[in-house]
Amino acid sequence: MGVIAKQSIKGALANYLGVAIGFATTFFVLTDCLTAEEIGLTRVMVDFATLFSSLAQLGTSASVVRFFPYFRDDETHRHHGLFGLSLLIPLVGFTLFTGVFFLFRTTLLSAYIEKSPLLVDYAYLLIPLTFFTLYTSVLETNASVLLRIAVPKAVREVGIRLFNLISYLLYGHGIIDFHTFVLLFCLSYALAMLLDLVYLIALGHVSLRIDFRILHEHGRDLLRYTLFMTATVLASIVPLINTLFLGSKEGLALTGVYTIAIYIANIVEVPYRSLGSVSNPLVSAAVRDDDWRRVSELSRQVSLHQFLVASVIFLFIAINLQPLFRVIPHGAEYVGGIGVVLIMGVAKIVNCSCSVGVSVLNYSRRYAMSLPFIALLTVLAIVFNRLLIPLWGIYGSAAATLLSYLFYYLPLLLYVRKTTGVSIFDRSMWKVVVLVAMLGLLGIGWHAVLTPLLPSTTLWVVANGIVSSLLIAAVGVLLLRHLSVSPQVDSLLSRFLPLLKK
Repeated sequence: MGVIAKQSIKGALANYLGVAIGFATTFFVLTDCLTAEEIGLTRVMVDFATLFSSLAQLGTSASVVRFFPYFRDDETHRHHGLFGLSLLIPLVGFTLFTGVFFLFRTTLLSAYIEKSPLLVDYAYLLIPLTFFTLYTSVLETNASVLLRIAVPKAVREVGIRLFNLISYLLYGHGIIDFHTFVLLFCLSYALAMLLDLVYLIALGHVSLRIDFRILHEHGRDLLRYTLFMTATVLASIVPLINTLFLGSKEGLALTGVYTIAIYIANIVEVPYRSLGSVSNPLVSAAVRDDDWRRVSELSRQVSLHQFLVASVIFLFIAINLQPLFRVIPHGAEYVGGIGVVLIMGVAKIVNCSCSVGVSVLNYSRRYAMSLPFIALLTVLAIVFNRLLIPLWGIYGSAAATLLSYLFYYLPLLLYVRKTTGVSIFDRSMWKVVVLVAMLGLLGIGWHAVLTPLLPSTTLWVVANGIVSSLLIAAVGVLLLRHLSVSPQVDSLLSRFLPLLKK
């Protein structure tokens, strides 16, 4: 996993720098400068744009990853116009969905007039925001197949957040009005799109010239696969369905509370964004070569390390939720989202650990069988949201996501194993379960025995969270060394521990 590890580490560093900026922005600026309703507006707008852009891609991102090995010339390093196709097809999709939006605009927005009128006021920005989001994703995919994800990740995770931070501060301090703030918020995504384009141009891989000889050879399969993947993209938008349902049923204020909780839970899947971006092209290449032994090896490695990292991150989040909500501005207004963090955190672990199985199916010759599973996931998400949100509010929305993932991945992974022989599960996952259980018991014991003895002031609560986290981290490193979860983890620890001793 040399290439995977190198690019994943760079991408993860960008991600976690973005998380650090986002953490400070979300919990100490956003909650102070914006109301819960205004936070809900920005969340619903972004989720609308993400939903529309995911569909408007017409499966381009997946098809670029799958067919890049066929278009790439290893000797000349040319890509025979695949980049130009990746820009043209989404433009067609964007045009189609823009027409659909304006055709059904009144019907679509009518669901939000009563509970979320602020969204209706800014609905005209959804189309340009969709365009910026669409091509940011497309350009990131082009960078990922070149195994150059660090800069695009930095743009998305750091650049957008810094620009938004400036917007929050300008609005919070009365320098700009809310209308100008919303415009600047949308422009941050335009800036990200332009920076990604400049980066690809600098790499020298941007060419709009299409090699029709290669296109004639693979064009039919490319078109069929691209159109098919338009439907399968619904698997990635289940969380968006939750937000859109909440906005129409519960209003933007409660959606704002949900947004803060989801931001915390999203930290669990930060490594997944980097590792998936690098591992997917390698899985695609192995599938092309019918090297199923390599596919199995890659799948188990990715799934194991995703499960390990996601579970450990979730553990540290869970034991620090009370101190976190204690220190953020207006924390009492958002503390009701703790249950959402816990439920969605488990959902993120499931998704991070199992998603490589979806990649194996999508890149195989049986990719058409993804469609019934996607249909199942979409139906489950809609049904569970409609049933559970009226009963449990934001907790019902989080539970809908978790249940949808569980009932989706179980049959899908069984099918992948039966048809390709690829199992993503590694025996060492039981070691991870033991590790997390032991650290969890240590955290519970600490807070049950020592925490009640300490003063309840904010300073002591924060100090207690830091000390307990450092203790659990130290014990966790020792347990990892003893359990020997994987050769990659052992190698990383063998480099890290001597530096720590020094």
